[in-house]
Amino acid sequence: MTQTSELYDEDFQRWIETQLDLLKRGKTADIDVEHLIAELEDMGRSNVRELESRFIVLIAHLLKWQYQRATLADQWREFEGRSWRNTIIEQRAQIAFLLSKVPSLRGSLQPAVTEAYPEARRLAIRETDLDAQTFPLQCPYSVLEVLDHDFYPNSPRATHPTPDSAGN
Repeated sequence: MTQTSELYDEDFQRWIETQLDLLKRGKTADIDVEHLIAELEDMGRSNVRELESRFIVLIAHLLKWQYQRATLADQWREFEGRSWRNTIIEQRAQIAFLLSKVPSLRGSLQPAVTEAYPEARRLAIRETDLDAQTFPLQCPYSVLEVLDHDFYPNSPRATHPTPDSAGN
């Protein structure tokens, strides 16, 4: 085990600074390649995890919008779903920002929605107390719909997105 490899376990921040210094000075033979590879792989996975996490919240709110909003609006005249709309807007904005910073994630959109949906469904079930069978087992929204800033399920203002309008 090299000195920089030991540093990885003892002081991660110092390990990073050391690796950067070695790279800047061109001392590539002294770099802790094994840990550096692991960290770079984890960086890539963390972007996908962030995308999935944002999809969980976004899809859960779309489900609540579709399956509970009308019921609550009937019970309480003043219920407009404004906080749900704000959360939907925020998550879409954060996803668009992430995609602008990491454009290669566009190829992960469908797998991320597919991966996120079961947890989004569980979240919607817990937050609404509606019967689990209320919510489809598969995501009822396309990636384009999920990302379309004008799409709200069962809303008179809901639109059918085009590839150019999604994520803008």
